[in-house]
Amino acid sequence: MYPPSRKDFISLTLSDPHSQNYNNGKHRRQSCWRKWKQLSRLQRSLILFLLALLLILGLLSYSSITEHWRGLSDQEDWLELNDRELKAIPPGVKPVLGQAAGKAPAPVGGPHLQLTVVPDAAGEARGPNIPILVKPPVKKKIFANKRGPPSLQRDANASDTVGREKQEQVVQEDEGEEEEKQKKIVSWRGAMIEADQATEPPPSANEKEAAVPPAPANPAGTVPLEVSPETRERLEAVCDAFRHAWKGYKDYAWGHDELKPISKSFGEWFGLGLTLIDALDTMWIMGLKEEFAEAKTWVEKDLSFNKNVDVNLFETTIRILGGLLSTYHLTGDQLFLEKAKDIGSRLMPAFKTPSKIPFSDVNIGKGTAHPPRWTSDSTLAEVTSIQLEFRELSRLTQDPQYQEAVNEVMTLVHKLPGKHDGLVPMFINTNNGQFTHKGVFTLGARADSYYEYLLKQWIQGGKTEDNLLEDYLEAIEGVKKHLVRQTGPSKLTFVGELSHNRFNPKMDHLVCFLPGTLALGAHNGLPGDHMDLAVQLMETCHQMYKQMETGLSPEIAHFSLQASDGSDVIVKPADRHNLLRPETVESLFYMYRFTKDAKYRDWGWDMLQSFNKYTKVSGGGYTSINNVRDPLSTGPRDKMESFFLGETLKYFYLLFSDDMELLSLDKYVFNTEAHPLPIWPSPPK
Repeated sequence: MYPPSRKDFISLTLSDPHSQNYNNGKHRRQSCWRKWKQLSRLQRSLILFLLALLLILGLLSYSSITEHWRGLSDQEDWLELNDRELKAIPPGVKPVLGQAAGKAPAPVGGPHLQLTVVPDAAGEARGPNIPILVKPPVKKKIFANKRGPPSLQRDANASDTVGREKQEQVVQEDEGEEEEKQKKIVSWRGAMIEADQATEPPPSANEKEAAVPPAPANPAGTVPLEVSPETRERLEAVCDAFRHAWKGYKDYAWGHDELKPISKSFGEWFGLGLTLIDALDTMWIMGLKEEFAEAKTWVEKDLSFNKNVDVNLFETTIRILGGLLSTYHLTGDQLFLEKAKDIGSRLMPAFKTPSKIPFSDVNIGKGTAHPPRWTSDSTLAEVTSIQLEFRELSRLTQDPQYQEAVNEVMTLVHKLPGKHDGLVPMFINTNNGQFTHKGVFTLGARADSYYEYLLKQWIQGGKTEDNLLEDYLEAIEGVKKHLVRQTGPSKLTFVGELSHNRFNPKMDHLVCFLPGTLALGAHNGLPGDHMDLAVQLMETCHQMYKQMETGLSPEIAHFSLQASDGSDVIVKPADRHNLLRPETVESLFYMYRFTKDAKYRDWGWDMLQSFNKYTKVSGGGYTSINNVRDPLSTGPRDKMESFFLGETLKYFYLLFSDDMELLSLDKYVFNTEAHPLPIWPSPPK
């Protein structure tokens, strides 16, 4: 056998040059596959990993872009967005995309969210649906590179917002929509709700899970864009002051009760973040969204009341419970109501006394309460200045225990002997429920807010509780009869003290709440001479600042009754300190709201400049000072009280705002820590 012969040859393929059918794709695929097989296993694995990674990144990018326009159904997710924050959808508001048949319904909301009230066949608004997000319009920049309140700019920075709602209202009016004829409340977040929704109670317990939180009533209003340069300057100055104070707190005292700005440390009272909670509604009102968002995160993740710590019933109620309730009303965020219910229930053991007059101190972790170590008495102001908050907590939770407890206190005090023409002693015993230390009457410390809360409870409850009004009117007559005097030099009207029928021309700065309270009463139909007294006392409180070398009031002033050319205001060495208190600017706010007299704003502006000059700390924060009489040696006390952010700066902002509907005094009543709570609707007659 012969082996097959070997054939050597060359293969030649000829093709028609005019043919277009030739395709060497198969050859190329075979070549690529051959090269792929030539790679090592490690190289092939690395290439496959990179391709998979690119595919995953592409999918993630696509989903984030589509999610950006799809909208979110959860309200808390909305609060995560920087410049697209929205409030809870008001009950009865249904979002609609496009135009209904016949006529376009009235849109509700900001430029990123358009909601429309759609009545059903019965004429009632249908329940809330998921909002439909529309593409935001191109916005013009106004007051660029400015830092200030919502009224002053649109896009300057992430902490500032604008009164978009006014522009939307103008457009809606031009379109002639009939819905605009109905009374609306417009918020700075863009939501619009019916006025009668503002104080509706929440759903019953078995409905709460599926219900939308009640919509806030004009939570932060809007300041018109057409503000004067002077108004803009003043509002910006207040916001800058708040940011400076907040910077110090955030840097050196975050999550603690109080800032010590000189030593760049913190002070602890109850360990509950007093300054942060006190400032929540102030930030919301000013439109400081970034600051509010970081504070909200702390409340959600770090605020716990399950602590073995004694707290003061009064201070915890007005600062923490009041702050949480007001922030809930302004934002509609259920988080704050849940926290309010938690602390409210933990304070209830204070009322377990033989007399039902509460103890001053509560251990919120153990559920026990006790009086101070040195006495079995409670101060009258403390047990009669927690009613606004506990009554509102009952209304929101539909749990009557809170309101019943505080109402019983007022009923007992109403019937007690030992008053002097409506004036009350400063102390009350928790065992027998009787006044102690009788014969001493003051509108200063330990009694002041009793008188304030008589009027404000009456207003809060729709002016239906006659006992409260009677006690208030009688007390004001007692003040005029026994405590009001005039100075000798300038005839300044002031409120002194009475100790066993002996008059003392001493007036705490705390008493400067009274002009505002008197004006509020006159605004609500009480006698006109209350307003006359308010005007006179407001002048005196102003002079307590003006006559001091620093332009800041002392904690306590004495007044000269002798006719002379000397000073009206006398300050003793132990009384020269200033604690950044709010009472005078609080009354200036009320007086300007009711009179529109620009001098009250000017007085407030002078005060703010003095605070900036003598109490501002360069590294952040403001400090109390020891001596208002010596501009060169004020003696910083290294303490910034929580009420400086919660009250003082809030009232400055409201004083300078041109928007009279920003926390309207016909819709809100402020607790004694400046936390606004809604006035209840009057019951049907």
